[in-house]
This record gives sequence, C-alpha cells and structure tokens, in this order.
Amino acid sequence: MGRHVLLIEDEPHIAEAIRYILTRDGWAVTSLDEGGAALAAIRREVPDIVVLDVKLPGRSGYEILDDMRADPALSGLPVLVLSANLPREVPAALPGRGGLSRFLAKPFANADVLAAVRQMAGA
Repeated sequence: MGRHVLLIEDEPHIAEAIRYILTRDGWAVTSLDEGGAALAAIRREVPDIVVLDVKLPGRSGYEILDDMRADPALSGLPVLVLSANLPREVPAALPGRGGLSRFLAKPFANADVLAAVRQMAGA
C-alpha cells in the first residue's frame, strides 16, 4: 500500500488539521470539500485511503460510500468515516455495515486520526 489519502471534508479547519498531521507523517494528501465530485476524484486520484465526512454539500458521505462499495474497482478501498453525530449514526456506521473500515466521532484527537489511518494502511 502506498501513502496517499484523499480527504473529503467541507470544514476548512478540520481539513487543514487532518492534512497537517498526515503530511507530517509522510502521507500525500489530496483534499476535496464537497461530495458531488467525490466519486470522480476517487477514481482519478486512486488513493490508498479515503477519509470521508458524513455531511457534505452535494452528496452525503454515506451515498459516496454506497457507490464505492457497489463499484468493483473501489469496493476494497479503506474508508475512514468522520461524523459529528455519533449517537445516531453508530448502528449504520459500524465496520462491516455499509462498507466503512473505521469510524471516528467529531471532535476527535489528531492522534486518533493518525492511528486509524496507520492501522488501515497496515502500518
């Protein structure tokens, strides 16, 4: 596995924090701030891991995830889902349901994001 993350997050401060901690750890990070173009960006960028917010303009993270898992070329791509609505979304977002690899609730510690990405990369 390489070291490229596609970050799909519409909150600029959160996106910048995640980009900063991952690039310091040696990851190449490409960012997108809306969901409408996400699937095309995933296909174009060919990332090793996708970090995906749930609430995005254009399309929700879960809609994007459903499309990814329905596409044989993207179905095995590790996805870290981020959400501020943990209590409501836990049942639908648990690993093994909906195809996500990991789930983190906002607010999260930077160390938790880094640990999740490293774990998904097998590092």
